[in-house]
Amino acid sequence: MATFLHRLGRLAFRKRWYVILLWVAVLGAVGVGALKAPGASDEEFSMPGIESQKAFDLLEQRFPGVTADGATARVVFVAPSGEKVTATENKKAVEDTVADLADGSQVASAVDPFQAQAVSQDGSTAYATVTYEAAANDLTDASRTHLEDALHAAQDAGLTVEAGGDAVAEQAGAGGMAEVIGVAIAAVVLLVTFGSLAAAGLPLLTALVGVGFSMASILALSDAFGLSTTTGTLAMMLGLAVGIDYALFVVSRYREERSKGRTPQEATALATGTAGSAVVFAGLTVVIALAGLSVVGIPMLTKMGLAAAGAVVVAVLIALTLVPALLGCWPNAVLARKARRSGRMEESSENNGGTRWSRFVLRRPVPVLILGVIGLGALAVPMTGLQLGMPGDEAKPTSTTERRAYDALAEGFGPGFNGPLTIVVDARGTDDAKGAAETVAKEIGATKGIVSVSPARFNEAGDTAVFSAVPATAPTDEKTKDLVTVIRDERPGIESETGATFEVTGTTALNIDISGKVQSALVPYLLVVVGLAVLLLMVVFRSLLVPLKAAVGFLLSVLASLGVVVLVFQQGHGAELLGVEQTGPIMSLMPIFLVGIVFGLAMDYEVFLVSRMREAYVHGDRADEAITSGFRHSARVVVAAALIMIAVFAGFIGESDSMIKMIGFGLASAVLFDAFVVRMAIVPAVLALLGDKAWWLPKWLDRMLPHVDVEGEALTRRADADPAPADTARTTDPADLEVTRT
Repeated sequence: MATFLHRLGRLAFRKRWYVILLWVAVLGAVGVGALKAPGASDEEFSMPGIESQKAFDLLEQRFPGVTADGATARVVFVAPSGEKVTATENKKAVEDTVADLADGSQVASAVDPFQAQAVSQDGSTAYATVTYEAAANDLTDASRTHLEDALHAAQDAGLTVEAGGDAVAEQAGAGGMAEVIGVAIAAVVLLVTFGSLAAAGLPLLTALVGVGFSMASILALSDAFGLSTTTGTLAMMLGLAVGIDYALFVVSRYREERSKGRTPQEATALATGTAGSAVVFAGLTVVIALAGLSVVGIPMLTKMGLAAAGAVVVAVLIALTLVPALLGCWPNAVLARKARRSGRMEESSENNGGTRWSRFVLRRPVPVLILGVIGLGALAVPMTGLQLGMPGDEAKPTSTTERRAYDALAEGFGPGFNGPLTIVVDARGTDDAKGAAETVAKEIGATKGIVSVSPARFNEAGDTAVFSAVPATAPTDEKTKDLVTVIRDERPGIESETGATFEVTGTTALNIDISGKVQSALVPYLLVVVGLAVLLLMVVFRSLLVPLKAAVGFLLSVLASLGVVVLVFQQGHGAELLGVEQTGPIMSLMPIFLVGIVFGLAMDYEVFLVSRMREAYVHGDRADEAITSGFRHSARVVVAAALIMIAVFAGFIGESDSMIKMIGFGLASAVLFDAFVVRMAIVPAVLALLGDKAWWLPKWLDRMLPHVDVEGEALTRRADADPAPADTARTTDPADLEVTRT
């Protein structure tokens, strides 16, 4: 692989303008496709095989058209303090507003709350349901403006009016000021690391090209594959982070090779063959982990994983082709200022920060190891109280009308009103379908925790009924979860009595089922990912203990990051600082998605840091000298890469979407723990204690495992045996230089 990438890097250097033009053409083509494609879809959570999904499927089969894709808005009217919405003036204002809403160009229906009995018992609150003919993404600006104007008219009449539903929700889009700040911080880190504007700008430029390509592709394919805006945002988040990091590693290795006196072309080829090999391996681990999310069986999670994996593949391709091409255009511009006149760099200092830190750890491995493990273990403790769920309007800021509408309905109709359970009764084959449905409704209505049951509604065939049961507790309350379990446990007795079967569904039940499914899949997925990590690292490092150490460190960083997510988003500690106004269960997809991404990122740092240690060890350094050598060459770059990732991920904490905010915080925390605690402290401490044993591998296992030259040692040895004269770069066009044949 290293030899192939060496040739690829040399070819990209020599044919740089063709490579650049090819990427420009490809980017333009997908950009045109994105402009012509319809908007991204609003994807709903679903999971084949669970009870809630089976009930939805039955509804679609027995009630054709009921589950149409039209957007809805639930408009909530609250009377002034001490008054009722049924008062003459207030009632007239509500009726006028509903009539006005019904006149919208895309409106299918607007239900009067007084005719639908949608008024609270105390008469303070009422709500009207507006159904649109078009999906939320297809609503025109005129339709949205008409809705807002109608609400303002009712407010002018003295009523408090709020609205919820997908017709009201802002369509989330990728990009924003927070992300711009993250990129700006990344630019500062690169500038400090390299001391060159060109060296700092090149990784940013190539990463933005990669993100642009990935986002345009997602937009172009959104309609065909049902990709949501959230999917695109997550792909951008990960693609931007790894895109900068992968380019950073290649540029850093290029500068290192130039410091050895190599010509720009040969330095580019060697950087692509060595650091590029590590980039391929690191990218492969991320792709495997993300693509592996498809085994969970949640379509949305599968699409998120595959889209993010695609963004990582693009980042790898750019690091192997576009970065070498740009190095060919500006071979000396990426060098430090004092090295540009001579066209070469000074050798890295033998006593830099990485060297000093490694020696500090080597002198005190036991205290560093104990402190690191105890610290991460303490942060992981809150994870024992992890509660999974799907945040809804209750998790949005109080500045949004959706959140205020949610609160108004909860106050007027009870906390469970925002999450009613939908009961689907299949009475096909019974003698008295109506009687069977009424019995089911009566039994469920008598269950402790149910405050009301709506009348059953039958399909045209009269063999299937559907009704709603309103819990006494909120949708995300643990008591609601227990209530759903109780109803399902009572099902055998009810079905035996009536001869009819029933399923519990609705958004609340669906979220409960998804949470349970994800929680049960988390441990098996974690075992698969950790097992894969151990196997891949054994192939790379030809060691048994180094991969085991890496896997344990990965588990520590994941558990600690989940712990701080629970601490902030579930328990509320420091939530105000992040703009989290409502705490509650952690998003169901968060743990398993975090495991998949952090696994790949952890392997990035492991490969780039430990591979340099192994390279020094196999070249004759003692075990402790190899640790110092690895830190001398890689610590600064790994620290810069980690700071860049933290900045990019932390930028998404500023998003209004609670799911994106939570994922951004979790990923930033995971990178912080994994890079600075696990890789920079625990790893050298463990290796120092193990000594030569760290690099031991049973002979029988060594024969079984394939040999993969990730660091390109063969290329380095061959290039060292025949180095190109340094001053050639100043007298000859780099593209015409003769390079060592590999």
